[in-house]
Amino acid sequence: MKNTEKYTRGYFMPPEPCNDWVNKTYIDKAPVWCSVDLRDGNQALVVPMTLEEKLEFFQFLVKLGFKEIEVGFPAASETEYLFLRTLIEQDLIPDDVTIQVLTQSREHIIRKTFEALKGAKKAVVHLYNSTSVAQREQVFRKSKEEIIDIAVFGAKLLKEIAAETEGDFRFEYSPESFTGTEMEFALEICNRVLDIWKPTADNKVIINLPVTVQLSMPHVYASQVEFMCKHLNYRENVIVSLHPHNDRGCGVADSELGLLAGADRIEGTLFGNGERTGNVDIITLALNMFSHGVDPQLDFENIPEVTQMYEKLTGMKVYERQPYGGKLVFAAFSGSHQDAIAKGMKWRQEKDCQHWTVPYLMIDPQDIGREYESDVIRINSQSGKGGIGYLMEQNFGFDLPPKMREDFGYVVKGVSDHQHKELMPDEIKDIFVQEYVNLTAPVQLIHHRFEHADNDMMRVQLEIEKNGQTFQIEALGNGRLDAVSNALQESLHISYSDLVYKEHALSIGSSSQAVAYVGVTGADKKITWGVGIHNDIITASIYALLSAINKLTD
Repeated sequence: MKNTEKYTRGYFMPPEPCNDWVNKTYIDKAPVWCSVDLRDGNQALVVPMTLEEKLEFFQFLVKLGFKEIEVGFPAASETEYLFLRTLIEQDLIPDDVTIQVLTQSREHIIRKTFEALKGAKKAVVHLYNSTSVAQREQVFRKSKEEIIDIAVFGAKLLKEIAAETEGDFRFEYSPESFTGTEMEFALEICNRVLDIWKPTADNKVIINLPVTVQLSMPHVYASQVEFMCKHLNYRENVIVSLHPHNDRGCGVADSELGLLAGADRIEGTLFGNGERTGNVDIITLALNMFSHGVDPQLDFENIPEVTQMYEKLTGMKVYERQPYGGKLVFAAFSGSHQDAIAKGMKWRQEKDCQHWTVPYLMIDPQDIGREYESDVIRINSQSGKGGIGYLMEQNFGFDLPPKMREDFGYVVKGVSDHQHKELMPDEIKDIFVQEYVNLTAPVQLIHHRFEHADNDMMRVQLEIEKNGQTFQIEALGNGRLDAVSNALQESLHISYSDLVYKEHALSIGSSSQAVAYVGVTGADKKITWGVGIHNDIITASIYALLSAINKLTD
């Protein structure tokens, strides 16, 4: 590509090595979660949510377990101001939930913010101003000290007005555009704010380190976070928060490495909604922890419901491949993948496994409200015998012999390829029945009767119909099915070998029905399969053999 020379790396490494996070292998506890769906997520919508929609979204976030929810920028618009007032006046904020509001470091905005908070039992007041080189030089055209003065002014005013206002108020400060700020300067401005607020064990404050724009690879951000964590004043009384955006597609990685680097809190949104490429996706972060055996302290046990509510209230659509929530994230179309999943599920049943290790499935779909039958095994022209066989067994109770799975797999793939579409389970069952089950042309069973003969032989008398004509035939055999086979071969003048037989009760549907599978090898050395279903297993076996013969002579 052209013009690569115009791009520089606009981020700053810490002035000292900050790589302790590298030695950690996983996140061992959930962070404090703060949803910013109602502010960051809402302002990114083409059509922002109405008051009623925001109230419904707020209550849903509470249901999911969020204890901190940013409800907006009350000084920025009448809708956001009214939303906050409605929450307070209608007593819609549970006692264990803290609302958060955003404010710039400007006096009239700060005062309007506290006016909107009148009557709130508790709240986080989130102060911010931009600190990056680009913002200082291009937007504000101010020196570092002038930028510090903006933060200091706001910090003092917050403390002053909070002291005069009834309610329990905590403070948060963000050096906006942190990732484009020199680390020494970011530390200096945060410490100047902290020296004003003087946090204590009973009155902690939040220092938020936003990835306002992603400028670096995630390991750089982790080193930046670690540097701040090591050098912030009052660190034991400071909650270090992260607010990653997703410009480089690294929002989740930034957050996870940032937590390893010492951060305590995450601000994000459901499904990563937000301006440009969005914020960090809290669902992905939380369920990533869940996949490592860590309780995320949020309730995502019904992801389909979360998806439905999100799409309804935001007007956005969840991408089919969105981690955990997308319709296809557990789907396997590939034959080899389907086979591995099917074998893995069978292994779990046989071994009574306590830990989840099924190939290709990072977590058990049922743990988040997804279903194996509809979500995991998806059938199209790329599918294989393992997946199709698994689907037939799980959905309809048919445990096909291995060789028959292969035969049926080719049939199903052929139909899917011809129709250029994915096949649903009921369509696959219909193909199975049409192709194999109780076939009556050209030969149909009318009646059968067995009797014991000499030398432990079995005699069968059959009444069959072929092409409209009825025949009475009989033969001896080592067993019932062998006798039927001998009778049919002799009367129909056909020859086959290597009869394969399997039977079982149907485990799904009518418990009184049995199913039999019969495969016969013709002169071309190919196995032809038939299936019989009947209340009587002997009759089902004869139906299966006749179905195979009807296919063989077709």
